[in-house]
Amino acid sequence: MTKTIAIIGSGFSALAASCYLAQQGNKVTIYEKNDTIGGRARQFKKDGFTFDMGPSWYWMPDVFERFFHDFNKKTSDYYELIKLNPAYRVYFGINDFINIYDNLEEIKSTFENIEKGSGAKLEGFISQAKSNYDIAIKELVYRPGVSPLELITPQTILKLNQFFSTVSNDIRKEFKNERLVQILEFPVLFLGAKPSKTPSFYNFMNYADFGLGTWHPKTGMFDVIRGIEKLALELGVTIETNSPIEKIVVENKTATGIIINGKIINADIILSGADYHHTETLLDETFRAYSDKYWESRVFAPSSLLFFVGFNKKIENTTHHALFFDVDFNQHAADIYDHPKWPDAPLFYANFPSKTDKTAAPEGMESGFFLIPLAPGINDSEELREEYFEKIITRFEQLTQQGVKNNIIFKKSFCKNDFVTDYNAYKGNAYGMANTLLQTAFLRPKLKSKKVRNLYFTGQLTVPGPGVPPALISGKLVAELIQKSIRP
Repeated sequence: MTKTIAIIGSGFSALAASCYLAQQGNKVTIYEKNDTIGGRARQFKKDGFTFDMGPSWYWMPDVFERFFHDFNKKTSDYYELIKLNPAYRVYFGINDFINIYDNLEEIKSTFENIEKGSGAKLEGFISQAKSNYDIAIKELVYRPGVSPLELITPQTILKLNQFFSTVSNDIRKEFKNERLVQILEFPVLFLGAKPSKTPSFYNFMNYADFGLGTWHPKTGMFDVIRGIEKLALELGVTIETNSPIEKIVVENKTATGIIINGKIINADIILSGADYHHTETLLDETFRAYSDKYWESRVFAPSSLLFFVGFNKKIENTTHHALFFDVDFNQHAADIYDHPKWPDAPLFYANFPSKTDKTAAPEGMESGFFLIPLAPGINDSEELREEYFEKIITRFEQLTQQGVKNNIIFKKSFCKNDFVTDYNAYKGNAYGMANTLLQTAFLRPKLKSKKVRNLYFTGQLTVPGPGVPPALISGKLVAELIQKSIRP
């Protein structure tokens, strides 16, 4: 039975869901508040420079392939991928960095040269991580988080102990060199929680890193957004930008439409890919499934201070992706999760897409993207942004042994206040709700409203969690729930 479905937002999860719902024969329209699609994965262009505004790491290529395969397509039908080598570089000091290459053998050799015996240990660690990856990413995350029984399989029973230890504990049992430890702890940061609070089972992220590698869509992550948009349009989806939702209309405890610019748009089903907390504020309080107290009690992934910088020269002595771990990793984590404040000495990440994609900057120039993870909900001001840019760019110059400040043509910042304004993000979070043990699978906010019929949710605050691959999966899961509800 064909239904009219209104989707709020146009991020990865909403776009993915639109494709599945249109494939099922429904009339699907996406309503996006901003003037371009993509949500956090929008694109920013200025003076010949191009930047991805959000996600910049393309991991888990098999999840993207699985998504397009559901439509008898391949990723290569929509965009081209380049495998990065080195995948990334991690700086620990001046003339002290480690390159992570694009294959496990070279990574093992790198580890062995730093800590004797660690190469063999790494092989065993990644083997276990692959086993977890095969269970989690190929099976568990494709379950809708309706029941705890979804997590109980013969394979997970054998790994039960891994839900009661942590990634950090397991790594530190095997590896003693602090630099290697930090490199192995790094991937779980994509899940939005401290390695010391993330269940061991989530070491599958290490297989995503060392086993599957780091890729780059030819002209940036927005290639993927454009690809899914093209697929959606081919399937008959309509996309309306500059369409902020003012209210979700509920009649007899059933969602019947949305209000945009004072006009009611009727729909049989409402699906929100926008911030879950914000979406519920579009409902009268009696219809909200989660209270303010609930949201306040959740562990949220970090916000971020981002800088998009145009340089009038090529930047040397660095790679496409670079991590700067030359300060206390644990202290910065404490400043995010334990005692939220602006960090005295921030770790940061830099990305120079023009090293791979020549269209990202004018010839002879470089586009630079810098990111500092921050606690959500903290104070944000232009003065603080400038102070922290000075901190990281000074360290960048020292660690890469070059001057760059005088070569900046322009820079644009984006921080907590912008996440709130542009994405209605709760407390200005950048990555959603952290995947801690008590916020996993059925313990996350539900895909289907508990109080309003025909109202559904998708994205990083619901199942399966933060990240681009989980967002695609979330779109598939909610589309399957909707399809079950509308079958005659």
